[in-house]
Amino acid sequence: MHHSSDPAVSVVIPCHDYGRYLPQALDSVLAQTFRDWELVIVDDGSTDDSAEVARSLIARYPERRMRLVEQANAGVSAARNTGIAAATGRYILPLDADDVIAPTMLEKTTAILDGDPAVTIASTDVFAFTEDDLPPQVLPLPAYSKDLLLQRLIMFYCSLYRREAWETVGGYNEAMRAGEDWDFWIGCAEQGFEAHHIHEPLFGARNKDTGLHLEAAENDLAIRARIVANHPQLFKPVTRDWAQVVLTGDADRCRHDAAVPDDILTRAAEMDQFLQSVMALQRTARLQYHHIKYLEKALQAQTGGPAPVGPQAQEGPTSARGTEPLVPPHPTAPQDRTAAPSAV
Repeated sequence: MHHSSDPAVSVVIPCHDYGRYLPQALDSVLAQTFRDWELVIVDDGSTDDSAEVARSLIARYPERRMRLVEQANAGVSAARNTGIAAATGRYILPLDADDVIAPTMLEKTTAILDGDPAVTIASTDVFAFTEDDLPPQVLPLPAYSKDLLLQRLIMFYCSLYRREAWETVGGYNEAMRAGEDWDFWIGCAEQGFEAHHIHEPLFGARNKDTGLHLEAAENDLAIRARIVANHPQLFKPVTRDWAQVVLTGDADRCRHDAAVPDDILTRAAEMDQFLQSVMALQRTARLQYHHIKYLEKALQAQTGGPAPVGPQAQEGPTSARGTEPLVPPHPTAPQDRTAAPSAV
């Protein structure tokens, strides 16, 4: 289908061996109440059926502006850069193939950028969901602050931003395997771009026991040191010296050296402990959930009646405001979206 004008938003989905998740990510884009978008899927040298899945999905919706770009495996930063270079929208939304966005994500973030030319980035709170039917967990984030951004990651990668930010910063740093989004946001702050945070969970992160977020947790000190080295003018001399020692291979000494800036060490230790605790709690929750399901089935078999159904099973999980479903419809049952859906 021919489209005479460029879209307002380009959603860019890098995909490496995530063909099994791609339909749900695409389904969440198709469910958007804001309709002026295009979708660029970048197959980053997948060894599974990601490219075939993408082609099948694109063919299913010929009325939508969607296309596939294929490249040899080069990592998420390079895949995002490839997709954005091929995109035509004035606003960019990166979305990983295993994540989703809530139906009003584009509507509410574009309204921020359209309404205030001084704002370059629109970020949101996040909800984490798992492979199971457990209710999503909402993670609220603080209002945007450049000083706070230099201390810790306060925006998820899936935030809407003006294309000129990517052009000015020079794209995502392809030398960084993890932490590339934090590095990019700091690059935006370094160039004077401002952000606005929407206190609603409009981005859904799939929580798995594997992935780049685990690699980021395991290499937290090295990632922080690399970011400091990439943006030296934003950090104190003592912090730059610390980063240099970490990157030259003596991270163990840096971790225990009393001369190292306390805030860096404290944040690194807290981040590592927090992520380990979260993963342990999630594994425990899954075990408990499946045990409850087992007991319900056993009770049903004994009594011959229906198993108890909780309120979460009757009503889909909602956002903190209680008005919008957090997880879009399952991809195996796509809805007809040729007409713009009404807001929930």
